[in-house]
Amino acid sequence: MKPTMRTFFECLRCLALGMLLLGLGGCSSLLFFPERGQPFTPERAKLEYRDVTLTTADGVRLHGWWLPAKAGVAVKGTVLHLHGNGGNLAGHLGGSYWLPEQGYQVLMIDYRGYGLSQGAPSLPAVYQDIAAAMAWLQAAPEVQGKPLVLLGQSLGGAMAIHYLAEHPEQRQRFSALVFDGVPASYRDVGRFALSTSWLTWPLQVPLSWLVPDGDSAIRSIEQLQSPPKLFFQSIDDQLVPMANGIRLYQHAPVPRVLQLTRGGHVQTFADPTWREVMLRFLDDPTHFNGLRRLAEVPNYPDENTKQ
Repeated sequence: MKPTMRTFFECLRCLALGMLLLGLGGCSSLLFFPERGQPFTPERAKLEYRDVTLTTADGVRLHGWWLPAKAGVAVKGTVLHLHGNGGNLAGHLGGSYWLPEQGYQVLMIDYRGYGLSQGAPSLPAVYQDIAAAMAWLQAAPEVQGKPLVLLGQSLGGAMAIHYLAEHPEQRQRFSALVFDGVPASYRDVGRFALSTSWLTWPLQVPLSWLVPDGDSAIRSIEQLQSPPKLFFQSIDDQLVPMANGIRLYQHAPVPRVLQLTRGGHVQTFADPTWREVMLRFLDDPTHFNGLRRLAEVPNYPDENTKQ
């Protein structure tokens, strides 16, 4: 056998062994890629904010940011922003930094093991982090009497779907759900990632089975009969393929809206067009039906079309 071929197969064996050891050590750890620390705060973006501390039912202390609505702007509601599986709060501020100027106050949290939060991330423990955020919002006086909105990006959206399906009393607190680049199936996305490299392509089926799929959003989304749901899915997404995101939308009960976008994974709100789409949806979640074509102005029904 040629040395290059021997090296190739040795690499494959090492990769397979590494994935197997990770799986045996706790498969759900494959879903999380946290970064410790806090490289910067919202102050860099000239945003008013305050640090918040949340304590989970199992005693883990979590760190979060509270972004109040911009001074002088009427408060329209509160957004709970659950970020994706990589980095920490600082890397995901781009998903919601723009909301306070539009009258939406924001709670962002780092899951256990991320940023300045204690612990290590795993399923199902991370659902306690979402529960702690819900408890904090329940107690915060500035939140009361205003609409509550969920913004779930990537893994954050998938975990939120599972959590809300298991806790209908919490689901009823939201007036709207916004999902951005959310995978229908963790295992399918893992298989897709393995298929994109010549090194891992031959092992995409066996290795993808190490990725836990029991809590995937596709298994819970049909239970979310309410509230209205907006799904952003990029045509260009290289992590969550468009077919996977559309599959999740197709299984979601009405009312629902699918908004196809352009750009990288969860880079949606770097484009003001998609920010406008979300704002129009929040103005009237029941009747807004998105852009019919990517080049048009966000569609907003006339009063006489409302029922």
